Amino acid sequence: MASEADQCSIDLSLFLKAIQDPDQNFFNLQTLTISASGVSTHCQVITENSSMNINVTSSSAICQIFIELATSLETHTSVSNLEFEGIAWQIEPMQCLGIFLDNTSKIKQLTFKRNRFSEQSMSALSEIMKRNTSLKEVMFIESRVGFRGATLLGSALQVNASVEELQIWQDSIGSKGAEELSKMIEKNSSLKVFSIFDSSPLTAAPLISAVLGMNRETEVHVWGEDRKRDRCSKVAEFLPESRTLMIKQSDIPGSCRVVAALGMNTTVRSLDMTGSNLNSQWAKDFRRVLEQNKTLQEVKLSRTGLKDKAIVYVAAGLFKNKTLARLYVDGNQFGRFGVEDLLCPLTRFFSLQRQANITLTSIAFGGPNTKIGRHGVTAILKMLTTNATVAHLGIHDDVSLGPYDYVQIFKSLQKNESLRRLSLQGCKGVRGDRVLAAIVETLQVNPLIEVIDLARTPLHDSGKADEIYAMLGYNGRSIDEAEMDVPLTEPKSIRVFLCGQDYAGKTTLCNSILQSSSASGFPFVENVIAYVNPGDYAVGGMKIKTFVDEEETKISVWNLAGQHEFYALHDLMFPSPSLFLIVLSLFRKPSNREPKTPEEVEEELQYWLRFIVSNSRKAVAQSVKPNVTVVLTHSEKINLQTESFQATVGCIQRLNDMFRAVVDFNPTVFTVNALSSSSVTKVTRHIRMTSKSILQRVPQVHQLCYDMVPFLAEWRSENPNKPIMRWKDFSDFCQFKVASLRVQSRNQNIQIVETRRRAMATSLHQVGEVIFFDELGVLILDFQWFYGEVLPQLVNLSARWPSTGEGIGFVSRQELESILRSNLHSPVPGMTSKALEHFNASELVMLMKKVELCYEQDPSNPDSPLLVPSILKQSRGKSPTWQVKKRDYVYSGRHLQCEDSSHMFLTVGFFPRLQASAHQKKFSVKLHNVIMDLKNQHGATYSIEKYLIAITIQGVNFRVELGGQFGYYVDVLACSTKSLTETLRLFHQVIIPAIQECCHGVILLEHIIRPHCVQKLTPPRFRQFQMLSLQRLKEAISSVPAETMYDYHHTWSSVVDSGKTVVEAGFDLARDLLSDEDFRDVLQRRYHDLYNLAEELLVPTEEEENNVPVTNDLEEVDPSIGGIAKGVEAVLKRLKIIEQEIRDVKQEIQGLRYYEHKLLIQLYHKVDYLVNYNVQVEERKVPNMFYFVRQEDYGRKLITSMVPGMVALRLHMLCEFRQQMHVVEDQLGCDVMQIDNLAVTALAPYMEGFMKLVTFSLRIGAHWIAGMGHMIPDLGHAVAGLANPAAMAGAAGAAGAMGVAAAVGRNRARDRELQEQSQREAQQWIIDYLREQNCSTGRDIAEKFGLWRVRYRYDGSIAWICKRHMITRAHEVIQVPL
Repeated sequence: MASEADQCSIDLSLFLKAIQDPDQNFFNLQTLTISASGVSTHCQVITENSSMNINVTSSSAICQIFIELATSLETHTSVSNLEFEGIAWQIEPMQCLGIFLDNTSKIKQLTFKRNRFSEQSMSALSEIMKRNTSLKEVMFIESRVGFRGATLLGSALQVNASVEELQIWQDSIGSKGAEELSKMIEKNSSLKVFSIFDSSPLTAAPLISAVLGMNRETEVHVWGEDRKRDRCSKVAEFLPESRTLMIKQSDIPGSCRVVAALGMNTTVRSLDMTGSNLNSQWAKDFRRVLEQNKTLQEVKLSRTGLKDKAIVYVAAGLFKNKTLARLYVDGNQFGRFGVEDLLCPLTRFFSLQRQANITLTSIAFGGPNTKIGRHGVTAILKMLTTNATVAHLGIHDDVSLGPYDYVQIFKSLQKNESLRRLSLQGCKGVRGDRVLAAIVETLQVNPLIEVIDLARTPLHDSGKADEIYAMLGYNGRSIDEAEMDVPLTEPKSIRVFLCGQDYAGKTTLCNSILQSSSASGFPFVENVIAYVNPGDYAVGGMKIKTFVDEEETKISVWNLAGQHEFYALHDLMFPSPSLFLIVLSLFRKPSNREPKTPEEVEEELQYWLRFIVSNSRKAVAQSVKPNVTVVLTHSEKINLQTESFQATVGCIQRLNDMFRAVVDFNPTVFTVNALSSSSVTKVTRHIRMTSKSILQRVPQVHQLCYDMVPFLAEWRSENPNKPIMRWKDFSDFCQFKVASLRVQSRNQNIQIVETRRRAMATSLHQVGEVIFFDELGVLILDFQWFYGEVLPQLVNLSARWPSTGEGIGFVSRQELESILRSNLHSPVPGMTSKALEHFNASELVMLMKKVELCYEQDPSNPDSPLLVPSILKQSRGKSPTWQVKKRDYVYSGRHLQCEDSSHMFLTVGFFPRLQASAHQKKFSVKLHNVIMDLKNQHGATYSIEKYLIAITIQGVNFRVELGGQFGYYVDVLACSTKSLTETLRLFHQVIIPAIQECCHGVILLEHIIRPHCVQKLTPPRFRQFQMLSLQRLKEAISSVPAETMYDYHHTWSSVVDSGKTVVEAGFDLARDLLSDEDFRDVLQRRYHDLYNLAEELLVPTEEEENNVPVTNDLEEVDPSIGGIAKGVEAVLKRLKIIEQEIRDVKQEIQGLRYYEHKLLIQLYHKVDYLVNYNVQVEERKVPNMFYFVRQEDYGRKLITSMVPGMVALRLHMLCEFRQQMHVVEDQLGCDVMQIDNLAVTALAPYMEGFMKLVTFSLRIGAHWIAGMGHMIPDLGHAVAGLANPAAMAGAAGAAGAMGVAAAVGRNRARDRELQEQSQREAQQWIIDYLREQNCSTGRDIAEKFGLWRVRYRYDGSIAWICKRHMITRAHEVIQVPL
């Protein structure tokens, strides 16, 4: 080893010997360099870098070295890199190199510096690389590889799968060599890095295009010579890590080739061709890239020489591009046409147009050679005012725009919500105080702008830009949201609705009211608005007239013009607050002098009151009851003192009393001559005063609403062709005009400001200034346009509606949009509907859903079919009939109407909702989906008409009908082969609950329709008189004795029309009207009443050992109606079950009769005890059985409980004849002016016990006090709180009756002393009271109460009985006068 520390020289022969001797392995070599220097052969070891440099003088030496290395593998295991410098390769050395590489897998890198290859040696190297599997990197530096070498290398690397890096430096392979290498790239997927330094930049295009076309993850670096600057520069580069492609130098064909490869490429995210020479042909190819590529996000085309034509192609590609986010085309040579085309995809030119490109967020253009001009500025302004996506705009180094142009640009930014960065670097027109003031004003209105770059502008160079930068920082401050709270104020506007039938004089009255208001000095504005009832065309239309009083209260008078059934407007027309004037003409028609009868006036008024109540409840939650005033017109034609008119006033007063709880009914009825302004002055004054009263009672609104009204009027005058304001316009309006609704900082919570803006829009809607559709994001400002043009066209689509196939009324959303476009668009210029100018077809569909002109089958499904009620046809022609052939069908029907039917009814909008929505569990579609599932299996059919849903499943036919002229009720009719119980189960489990859920909280009561009317499908106008309340029928059965319950029948009266009997009289057994469940419910209630009576009578317990409880074992009916046909055997089995159930019911009734008989005996004993109790008290000088009544509504009402302060009562006595106690007719009684605490203490216990006996006995049919029942109109309310309804829970059948007896027995421990004490106190109070009334003698009692004191002959007991019993029962009693 040499003596020097870092280097030593060893003769080649010594090196060869050393590698042959394993013991001499003292070199830790990694890099072995073989060079040809022309001097004596030697080797130099650089220990510091673990490398060895061997200088050779001949090819034989090289061969000798590789042969020795190949045969002595253990001595060079650490060598991984081979470098060859200055070697002139021949075939033999190359073969030796191949032998060495074939015998080792440690060599990873081959480097050839300034080598020379013969064609044979290069071919041999190619073969070596083909079979080698360990090489990772191959590098050629100044080795003159050339076209031929590139070809051989390419063919080798097409096979080789281990080489990951190839470098060719300072060589010239030419375009042909590049083509060969591009073929290699297309087939080689293992190459990771490819670097080349070529004298010609033409080599870049083939290589880059191959990498891009095959989506290779190959890093490519292409360098070339910059002859102008006499240095090397990078021509092209592709970095897979950053997904960036950069091309600096390329000819036009090469650039086109590269860009063509980008079409389907997925590896490039950023394309930078800054400085390249491009033209329109390249731009044409680039357009296809923008249309096809799905991954390109950034493109830099600065200083590429693009002109107007090229920019047109780029802009065309942006229309279809969905991924590009950043585009830089500054420093080019296009003019105003290029600017207009470039910004066109980013601009909306009318309100309904969608922005073509919504992904591009950053764009820059400009330059000394870019001539923007006046038209270019217009394009920029249009883009800035309509674009909602661009966040960064750059205009660089522009010299064509002046200060005024930049002032316009900054003013347009005041309404822009998307731009965050504006760069005006080097723009010479950014100068002067006007530009500075415009920038400051913009930043005050629009705080969302984060950066304004004014570098190299005159404004920046003068130092005036510092104020702008300070304001940009201020706009980034934090905002306390509490500072944005706005005060509340009393509403200042109200709507007055004129309701009434045709020819009532509403229009004339409205005009007179306006004239009267004008005469008083109040300004008014008239708006005529027409809309159409579904299926009809408007004549005249609705009119709205407005005036403002001296206190600036805005009163809008809405003349409904007879179009009262336009149900879609319930929420739009009736916001709170509002006032209703019901205008009634006293004559049937103005052309004749035939007055209306009081009954006709009452019927018309009642309809309008019900209409107001029903629609007010449908609208938004009302804070106050609707205020109603009645105005009678044509009063000048009649004598107001006639009996007929006074009867009319009485009818109005009765309706006032009836509707007092649901409307604020003004007691004053105005009689006016609508033609006379002076006659309606009092009505006008009433409107003003009542409006103020209503506005004081309704909730306050935001003061800001009325502050915004003048600004809205100003916006409307500035935009006369815009009847609507979209949400974007409203947000700009708030940002620009309303300081408290302005976004004041870009760090502010914009969502809070957005919420406040929506709250303001909602308040404006509620006070009647706008119509706000939140889902659409639209505010309607022009009511005339909306009511007069848009809604009538949407309603009247049915006049031109095409065939709907199956005819069930459902269409797809796309079909409805197509129909809207075809119906509203006209080929005649100027005849197209204005609705399409401001709404697109999709928005019109949303609008129709909002105003209930169409309904979704399933709102959760965006592709759900839609039901349009106007396309449904009403059946015409012959009367409907059941499509059945057999006679053994069961007919049943249920009538559903509002619980408070006297005050409200179902509106027309109810039934379409019933026909449409399934998601909210509406009826028809719910069954529609069930039936469609069973259609193939059971042959189900389903159809709907305008007011009908018809369903047929095997054995079961249903008809759901909307009845009444204005939709008062719903009838559900059924014709079935199943039993009544099974059919009614289906009603109660599926149909009726679904209908009730569709009524928005309105409770529907169930009535039974006469089966005969169901069978004959009697028209609704006659059928409405052939129905019976289900609840009343149950109460009627409950009130009869047990032995008659099962055979109880209801008698139907006949129906006569024009002297002809339409429906004959008849009767039906109750068991044929009720299901088994309903009948058992009646029995259960009877058991409950018996229990309470037994408990009151203290019936002793009787233990029964063999009581078997009878339970309701009726099977549940599947609501899906599946498996209806069960065969003959199943039918027979069911008949046996029904027969057994009937026997069970009769058995229960027998047990009930026995128990009732027993309780009646106890009841009579109890009554006798009460009558004869405490005989020694004053020797029965006064009757014991008394009660109190109150005179009400031409009748008497029994007092069931006593409370202090009760007044105007009357004391009466009962005839006490044994087992025939009754109310004495024409009994005078005694007045009780007031009940004090002492009277309550004495009488309350007696009243409670007495009322329990009366109520329970009446409910079980034991009428032991004749004449008492009619004084208790509602037994349910009378007994409320007197008994515990849970006491009989679960009792059933005869065992239930015995259970009652057992329960009563357990309560016999009740303290009798308390009852006796109560009885004594009550009797003493009666005695004292009668003495105060000077009614203490027998004669006085006979005069006031018609009772005489007698003694029974057989037991000597005392009683007070009436005159009739004194005569008829004289042989049983003896009079005992006092």
